[in-house]
Amino acid sequence: MIVPTTRLIQTDGLRQRILEGGEGPLVLLLHGFPELAVSWSAQIEALAAAGYHAVAPDMRGYGGTERPDRREDHTILHLVGDVVDLVRALSAESAVVVGHDWGAAVAWQCALMRPDAVTAVAGLSVPFQPRVASGPPTEIMAALSARAGAGDLYISRFQADDAHAEMDADPATALRKMFWAYDGATAPADQSTGFIATATSMLGGIGEQATLPPWMSESHFADYVAAFTRSGFRGPLDWYRCLDLNWSLTAFLQGRRIDQPSLFITGARDPVRHYAGRHEKRQHQWLTDLRGHHVLGDAGHWIQQERAEDVSRLLLDFLAEVAPHPSIETPGHRS
Repeated sequence: MIVPTTRLIQTDGLRQRILEGGEGPLVLLLHGFPELAVSWSAQIEALAAAGYHAVAPDMRGYGGTERPDRREDHTILHLVGDVVDLVRALSAESAVVVGHDWGAAVAWQCALMRPDAVTAVAGLSVPFQPRVASGPPTEIMAALSARAGAGDLYISRFQADDAHAEMDADPATALRKMFWAYDGATAPADQSTGFIATATSMLGGIGEQATLPPWMSESHFADYVAAFTRSGFRGPLDWYRCLDLNWSLTAFLQGRRIDQPSLFITGARDPVRHYAGRHEKRQHQWLTDLRGHHVLGDAGHWIQQERAEDVSRLLLDFLAEVAPHPSIETPGHRS
């Protein structure tokens, strides 16, 4: 078994901490909120064993990567730039980019903005969402919440300047509750819908009975708690607070489609489907070379950890098509 290793790597605008393993074609694995590079440990091991250089960074503002102070330094242009800079810093010309949650949104935008640097793209949990001309995202989300009649979408709550304070006050409780509320093993009545009742905070709306998901060991959880205790939640939530700014910066992408080979994987019980399901259903209109759309039964949001073997297998099948290694045979395929 190949054990992933960590190192710091200086890119043009940021010092990034990466977790990596293997040699061969470069595959970047981008985490979401509230996760870290270590969320991809199983996939790094599987891809490295199959002849790929698998690299997962702690994203901007997370873990061991630098944390800019200014909110406006967390736009989608910065996040895409970090990925492209990392490709170059790893002495590659291009990469297959895989993302989960917010990392999926970044991966889709990398493919859209920099097709020269992204040979193929895969998104987990969060489908591709094209830019809409009707108005900024926070206005659209407010309208969605009003139609749903179930309170505010959590992303709307994250716009508040002090939204991270509740999480910073007790990172262990915040992480435990968020992992539990979005996990596939959690009972339907306890699982989050993404909407928060009026006069209730995000964490306040999650029961105190929340326990660690079955796939989360105490030592693994301790890694998350230590990282977020050091870095806090302000930087990660600044990603959300830049949504309207992102919209204003990306008019040049209006109507653009992704032409690289693509893949989408989600869990049948992922709460994201409550509010992004319409985008999932329309992906074939925007991903012109969609090679697979997989829905894993009984899985929730943390899919690469909940269903590590299934996700690794699907990624290896995809990579065998789009980035075959010349000297390694992957399961079920010949290079």
